[in-house]
Amino acid sequence: TNTNTNTNTNTNNSVDVNVNDKDFNIFRDSPVRYFGYANELGESFRHQFPKFVRPSYIVAFGYVFMDSAYSGYNQWTNNNTTINSSSSSSSSSSSKNKPDSHNQNTHPRSNQTKTAIATVDSLIWQSLASVLVPGATINVIVSTSRLLLTRATFLPTIAAAWGPSAFGLAAIPFIIHPIDKGVDTLMDHTVREWYQYNNNNNNNHQNGGDATTEGKEKGRVYD
Repeated sequence: TNTNTNTNTNTNNSVDVNVNDKDFNIFRDSPVRYFGYANELGESFRHQFPKFVRPSYIVAFGYVFMDSAYSGYNQWTNNNTTINSSSSSSSSSSSKNKPDSHNQNTHPRSNQTKTAIATVDSLIWQSLASVLVPGATINVIVSTSRLLLTRATFLPTIAAAWGPSAFGLAAIPFIIHPIDKGVDTLMDHTVREWYQYNNNNNNNHQNGGDATTEGKEKGRVYD
């Protein structure tokens, strides 16, 4: 009985550690995530500090590349961990039951392929949802509000100078989730159909999340 209890305890502890390591993403679950919004700040202050715009995009794309590399790394290490942990149980069961070669998948995806897909998927998603689409949106909001405020001669000069930046900053919290969902929908019906992408629906629903709208935070499966 003591042996079984210890075994179960060790197994549960190892599972907890694996789940925590897999779920936590320093680029999405920590303040590092805010580097992805650098270009939106740059666009908001484009007319006051034009030299700040290009560096803000460099910071934002740096975040995108780092997150994409981290996603590929997680896919690689998690897949290898799963293979190693299941090898002992699969070997013992295979000695009892001879596998049927006709029922086996003769062309399974390699870990290299799944890692490449995870990296590319994150790179495309983050480039669109974190940099390009929100940057263009803030640019339009700032330019439009600047045009309108400049023509409103009854307003003080400071309103026309700093009002557009205020509108751009205020719009950021409201555009994030619609853009995230829109990019997810776009990719689900385009590139993800090509490389047979699947959302990890089970993990999302267990955590109370929506597989469609929480692509940044949740894990993905590349079968």
